[in-house]
Amino acid sequence: MRRSMIGVIVAGIVVAARIAPAQDAAPPPAVVVAPAAVTQLAQTVTLNGRLEADSRVNLQARVSGFLQEVAFAPGARVEEGDVLFRMEPGPYAAAVQEAEGALAAARAARALAQVERDRQAELLAREAAPQAAVDRAEAALAQAEADVTRLEGTLERARLDLSYTEITAPFAGRVGTAEVDAGALIGPETGTLATLIKLDPIHAEASIATATLRTFLEAVEAGQASAEGAARLILANGSEYPRDGTIDFIDSEVTQGTDTVRIRARFDNPEGRLLDAELVRIVLRQATPTEVLAIPQTGVQRDLQGAFAMVVDDAGTVERRRIEVARVTQGLAVIASGLEAGERVVTEGVNKVRPGLTVDAAEAGG
Repeated sequence: MRRSMIGVIVAGIVVAARIAPAQDAAPPPAVVVAPAAVTQLAQTVTLNGRLEADSRVNLQARVSGFLQEVAFAPGARVEEGDVLFRMEPGPYAAAVQEAEGALAAARAARALAQVERDRQAELLAREAAPQAAVDRAEAALAQAEADVTRLEGTLERARLDLSYTEITAPFAGRVGTAEVDAGALIGPETGTLATLIKLDPIHAEASIATATLRTFLEAVEAGQASAEGAARLILANGSEYPRDGTIDFIDSEVTQGTDTVRIRARFDNPEGRLLDAELVRIVLRQATPTEVLAIPQTGVQRDLQGAFAMVVDDAGTVERRRIEVARVTQGLAVIASGLEAGERVVTEGVNKVRPGLTVDAAEAGG
């Protein structure tokens, strides 16, 4: 019995000895690498900003009356001059007609007063009438002319009130929802009937650090950047707006406490894709790209001592290399020092490696 147990133990040792080499021969971890490459990149600055409509107006009634029609669909795009609300015009049309009649009568009275003045003046010339009669005729004519002037103003006001029964779009844009329904009694005290917003063009506004702004302005002076077409927009879902924007406003005052300056860029928005008050990222870039050494941003790792990269040599051995990153732009990290062109850095599978380990490195996109 004892011999058989010894035999089992010896057999187990032999099997373990055979398995151990197999375990030591496990394949090296697979990682993805990318070479440090010299490429043409324009320097960029990314700012958090918000879109602001070019124009916004709250539509209100200027006269009182019953609302006859809401002439638009909520959210519709309208052109300048389009009728948006119609009020019952009857009372105001009647007021115009009444004013026209009163003015016609006043003009007739003025004509009669002028005839009387002329007659009294002729009689005075023939010494057939006293001066007082001419004076009375002159005063009557002046009174008639004043009545005509007053009633012309009354008619103009009546016509203006009648025009206010149609509330039109002061500019082309997109109108929101109507706050009132047809049949409601509305007036100046009603408040906002709807809001009209002009979205084309639209502005993106942000605050930029004073030092960064100085660098950008110096690049403009040197011809390396331009306010025209210098801005791009990154939307909330990460997509890039296809049209470039132009810097059209730089505030003349620095915000104390944050040492930032308010800037604004104008973007064409003919399809209305960009919305008022939308959060965006504004990317300012140089006009002239420069040659830089860059690696994918995913190849940069950081710890308490700063940035480093896991470099893989031709034999597949990993080395931890301290690097200095000048900036990050367009998904690439621009390397100021620590790497040479052609050296490969791990971009995927960093958690699998450590210095001195041999890896199975595959080129990114290969």
